[in-house]
Amino acid sequence: MKFRCTLCIQLALTTFLFSGCSVKKLAMNQLGDALSGGGDVFSSDDDPELVGDALPFSLKLMESVLSETPEHEGLLTSLASGFTQYAYGWVQLDADEIEDDDYDRSVELRERAIKLYKRANRYGMRGLEAKYPGFGDEFRSNENAALQRLKAEDVELLYWTALAWGGAISLSLDDMDLVGDLAYVEAMMLRALELDPDWEMGSIQSFFITYEMSRMNGEGDPVENATRFYRRALDLSKGKLASIYVSYAESVAVDQQDKELFLATLNKAIEIDVDENPSLRLNNLLYQRRAKWLLTRLDWLFL
Repeated sequence: MKFRCTLCIQLALTTFLFSGCSVKKLAMNQLGDALSGGGDVFSSDDDPELVGDALPFSLKLMESVLSETPEHEGLLTSLASGFTQYAYGWVQLDADEIEDDDYDRSVELRERAIKLYKRANRYGMRGLEAKYPGFGDEFRSNENAALQRLKAEDVELLYWTALAWGGAISLSLDDMDLVGDLAYVEAMMLRALELDPDWEMGSIQSFFITYEMSRMNGEGDPVENATRFYRRALDLSKGKLASIYVSYAESVAVDQQDKELFLATLNKAIEIDVDENPSLRLNNLLYQRRAKWLLTRLDWLFL
C-alpha cells in the first residue's frame, strides 16, 4: 500500500511538472461539468426577471471555460440550450409585447434574438461535430446518413440544436437562404423523435404541434397531425406544462379561428400551479406570461 501511494505521488508530481497544461485542462473540465450541470438552480426559480439578469453572466462564464475545453460536450449542450431559452424567454417575448408601442425597438430585439438563436445553433453543431467528427459536412450533403450515427443519448443536444435553428428561421422569413434550412431542422427533430419520443415530458412532441401547422409538404391533415402531437404531449407531461397549451392555442386555435378553443386552452395554461412541480416553475411562469399577453390580442388574432 505504501509503495502504491508513493508511486501515485511521484506520478502526480511528474504530471504537474511536465504536463501543467493537462492539470489546467482537468480543472477546466471539472469546472465545465459543474457549470453545465447547474440548470436546476434556474429552472426552479420563481423570479424570471432575476434569472434573465443572471443568465448572460452564466452563459459568458461557460463560454470562457469552453475556450479552454473546446470539445466539452456538457458545456456545448448547455450553451445551445441556454442561448436558445434566453433568446425566447427574455428577448423574443419582449419584442412581441412591445411591438404596438415601440415598433423600432421590437425589430431590434428580434434581430438580437436571431443572433442568439444562431449562436446557440453553432454551439449545438460544435457539440455534434465534437462527438461525431465530420458530422457537419456529412449533414449538409446527406443529412439522413449523418443523423443515423446519433444515439438516444444525443437527443438533448440534437433537440436544442434544431430548436435554435428553427427559432432563427421563424424570425427571418425574409431570408430565403435561412428559410431553406428548414428541411434540416425537420430532419433533426424527426430523428430526435425516433430516438426518444417521450423525451423531457413530450418536448419533441410539443415542437411538432406548431411545426405541423406550417409544414409545406406534410402528409395528412395538419390540424389532425398537430392535435395528435398535442394529445401525446399532454399525456407525457400530465398536463403540467403551460408551453403545450400555449403552442396549441397559437397554432391550431388561431389557424382555425376557434376563439373558444383559444380561450379554453390558454386558461388551462394559466391555471397550472407553478409550485406543484418546482423543476418546471420557471418554464411555466414564462409561458403563463405568454398566455396572458395572448389573451389581450383577441381583436388582432380573430376576425
